[in-house]
Amino acid sequence: MLFSDGVLFLDGRGFTPGSMRVEDGIITEILPPDAREEGCIDLGGAHVIPGLIDIHTHGNSGADFSDGDYEGLRKMAAFLARCGVTGFAPASMTLPYEVLEKAYATARRLHDEAPAGCARLLGINMEGPFFSEKKKGAQNAAHLRNPDFDAFRKLYEDCGGLIRIVDLAPELPGAANFAAKAAELCTVSAAHTDATYDEARAMYEAGARHLTHLYNAMPSIHHRKPGVIGAASERDDGYAELICDGQHVHESAVRMAFKLFPGRICLISDALRCCGMPDGQYELGGQDVFLSGGVARLADGTIAGSAATLFDCLHKAIAFGIDRDTAIRAATINPAKQLGCDDHFGSGLRRDAGAACRLSWRREA
Repeated sequence: MLFSDGVLFLDGRGFTPGSMRVEDGIITEILPPDAREEGCIDLGGAHVIPGLIDIHTHGNSGADFSDGDYEGLRKMAAFLARCGVTGFAPASMTLPYEVLEKAYATARRLHDEAPAGCARLLGINMEGPFFSEKKKGAQNAAHLRNPDFDAFRKLYEDCGGLIRIVDLAPELPGAANFAAKAAELCTVSAAHTDATYDEARAMYEAGARHLTHLYNAMPSIHHRKPGVIGAASERDDGYAELICDGQHVHESAVRMAFKLFPGRICLISDALRCCGMPDGQYELGGQDVFLSGGVARLADGTIAGSAATLFDCLHKAIAFGIDRDTAIRAATINPAKQLGCDDHFGSGLRRDAGAACRLSWRREA
């Protein structure tokens, strides 16, 4: 099927007049805007962007990835597709290994089956249990563990290598050694940490290349104690996630983030099962979460995650003054790079001569 006369967002070019050919849900060719054939669909000059990629989302529609329920995960994927997200990496929580193993098995099934009408599961974001108790946030302290590469490796192999991001606190015993080994398999991210600059820098030098939800569950920047934010921002190959829901991070700090990590921000939703649901009481990793007025909190008032979609966060970033093209890349090609799938996802351009563009498109609102 040919879609003609659109204004397509192509990585490296921005918005460009063009047409696109789609076969079996895959964009196989980018053509001039005046391309025509019998039965083609005229986009009428509509602006079109790549399908969004959410690399950090826990749930929606009353379901949570860590439930280990296949139908719940499929429901999540269908909701994401309706919200412009065509690829995602569900994030697990700090839970016992056997609970993670069950959840990861459902991820492998969804990845392999790739049901129609659902966002593609591109990997798993292993958020926990290797975190600092002091910066646990909404993670369950009862299940925190020190970095354990053997336990991680078993989970990784059991799910067929689907873990694409693994999170840990740099100050924990053996964190740098863990990072050096895990970086051979996936992206390593600093997260839920009270690390000093030196501790964080050691883990980045060992192989970490990512920072989980910048500003949240970590110390603020101090001019004598730059901490993990300072260490991560100094790396030209280091990316940072940002929850841009208007609740987790002030708009000024959003603009600061894009300057600290130029071209290296990944917008995320960090959405919970209450996303797409009415105000009320929900559950997260064995803890009660209360959604009120669009904000999800634990009983003690700690912000637990978001009730926003990635498309919401993209719009917020642009409203906060982030350049439109930069914001779009932060929700498409940048997260694809961190999952190691940017050769097929996140851009309207072929990344190599033999690769089709495996993504969908959404009209820009």
